[in-house]
Amino acid sequence: MAGRVEGKVAFITGAARGQGRAHAVRLAQEGADIIAVDVCKQLDGVKIPMSTPDDLAETVARVEALGRRIVAVEADVRDFDTMQAVVDHGVEQLGRLDIIVANAGLASDGARLDRMDEKTWRDMIDVNLTGVWVSVRVAIGHIIVGKRGGSIVLTSSCGGLRGAEYIGHYIAAKHGVIGLMRTLALEMGQRNIRVNAVCPSQVGTPMTLNEPTYRMFRPDLADPTIDDFAVASQQTHVLPTPWLEPEDIADAVLFLASDEARYITGVALPVDAGAMLK
Repeated sequence: MAGRVEGKVAFITGAARGQGRAHAVRLAQEGADIIAVDVCKQLDGVKIPMSTPDDLAETVARVEALGRRIVAVEADVRDFDTMQAVVDHGVEQLGRLDIIVANAGLASDGARLDRMDEKTWRDMIDVNLTGVWVSVRVAIGHIIVGKRGGSIVLTSSCGGLRGAEYIGHYIAAKHGVIGLMRTLALEMGQRNIRVNAVCPSQVGTPMTLNEPTYRMFRPDLADPTIDDFAVASQQTHVLPTPWLEPEDIADAVLFLASDEARYITGVALPVDAGAMLK
């Protein structure tokens, strides 16, 4: 039986690990070839460990093990010209483009907005909002030219649907992603290009399972552990889990990218274990 995205090509950012890798693998399992991008280096001022070239190589290996093609390049989503060259090259190699998954994102230290330094604010907005726009902007023309329609999925967050203290830069960026999604959905509808966003709660990836996050969730403890974080994280959910797995989000991305969602556009889809009910 043919896969749910058989014969299609997906462009995925932040694909070296975590949610991005899960998206690449899940779409490949269902028949898609992949154009994968990740920065694969530690950005200045970011304390949480970021992806590496080895991480991206692992994504390549997993996709190829499924018998699918993949073009993988190290690139920064803030670099418009490089991103354009990457997508153009990928489409030249794979022949078409049908799906964009603008997933790349940054996590950084939190602070009250009246105390946040300018670089922390700008880096977050530049990667998590402007980088999403760049990722769509450099790729969407290939979908339009194909005249087959397509699907764009942006990674927002539960933080794109409500406020939260001490991460105002992240909240602002993820709210911006929702506005970008809704506007693109209006602009692209007549071309049969659907645009949606996934809004995860906490996901068990390196961007979440790290000491700064543990401290953010458990400021009452001097040296909180992953178990301490799990207790607090569980309290944010209705369903009995402290965090979701990347594959849970990938299943939602696959659905939105597939023909099963052919009349779904402009939707901010929480994948959140009920967090938005609280």
